[in-house]
Amino acid sequence: MHLIPSHGVDLVKVGDLRSQVEERVGPAMHGPGGERAVYDTEPWLVVTYAEDETVEVVELSYDSRTELVPVHFAGVQLTCRFLDDVVADLHALGYTSEPSGIGHEFHAGFAVCSSPSLSAIDIDPTADEDDQRRVATMVPVAPASYFFGEDEEDENDADAENEDPKG
Repeated sequence: MHLIPSHGVDLVKVGDLRSQVEERVGPAMHGPGGERAVYDTEPWLVVTYAEDETVEVVELSYDSRTELVPVHFAGVQLTCRFLDDVVADLHALGYTSEPSGIGHEFHAGFAVCSSPSLSAIDIDPTADEDDQRRVATMVPVAPASYFFGEDEEDENDADAENEDPKG
C-alpha cells in the first residue's frame, strides 16, 4: 500500500465514505459499523470514522497473524523496525516530527507509533529479553491538523500532497 501523507493510502483516503471503503476493501472484520473498523488487508487497515460516516484517520497496523509485512514510505521501512531508527531515517530525509506518548507525529500528516505487540527480540533475535527499544508497529495517517491542531493544516497540506519533506 502506498502511504499518502495527510490523506491515507491508495485504497482508503480521509474523507471517503464508509460505503466507498467497503466497496473497495470489503466488510470490516472487527468493529463493523462502529467508529473504528479493522479491515483484513496486509498490513491491517484500521479506519476511524466520523459521525457522518466519513474517514477521519487511516492506520496501517502490524498484523500478528501473518509474517511481518512492513509499511514503507519514501524508501524507508516504517514498521517492524526500531522506532528510533525509523525516526532517524525520516529526519535524514528532511521530514520533521514531534514526539508523542507512543511514537512520533510527522508534520507531513502521519505518525509512526509503537505498541507492545512486538518487542525487540521479535525483530532482532540477538536482543536481550530486557531490551527496551520500541518497535514501530503502526502508522496513522490524517491531515496534520489531526496531530498538531488547525494551524498546521494550511501550512503542510500542499507539501504533503507532493511528498515534500519540509514541514
